[in-house]
Amino acid sequence: MLTATTEVLANGPHYGWGGPGPFFFIFPLLWFLLFATVVFLIARRARRGPRGGWGGPWAAHTAGADPVTLLGNRFARGEIDEAEYRSRLAVLRSAGPGPTPPAGPTPPAAPTPQDQPPADGDR
Repeated sequence: MLTATTEVLANGPHYGWGGPGPFFFIFPLLWFLLFATVVFLIARRARRGPRGGWGGPWAAHTAGADPVTLLGNRFARGEIDEAEYRSRLAVLRSAGPGPTPPAGPTPPAAPTPQDQPPADGDR
């Protein structure tokens, strides 16, 4: 009895053929990674829609985009300077009918000298 127990403890339950080795853990891990990659790619495709859409600098230039908004985005990214922004904005606004700017609160105008309270020396 002692010899059988010593043999099992020395060689393991596989009796000399070495057991499953590292492949016992590697193959299930590889199958899981393959499955997770497929699920990720399908989910990403579903979010982008049927046309795909790869992004990049041309992604914002769609057919229905507002040109004033596109010009503002280019100015915000630093692609054009302020002088070019103002000249192109003037051209877009004088071009005639087009998409109207979104209705929202307008920024307050700068106060004129009549609107400011008099200084202490002016009283």
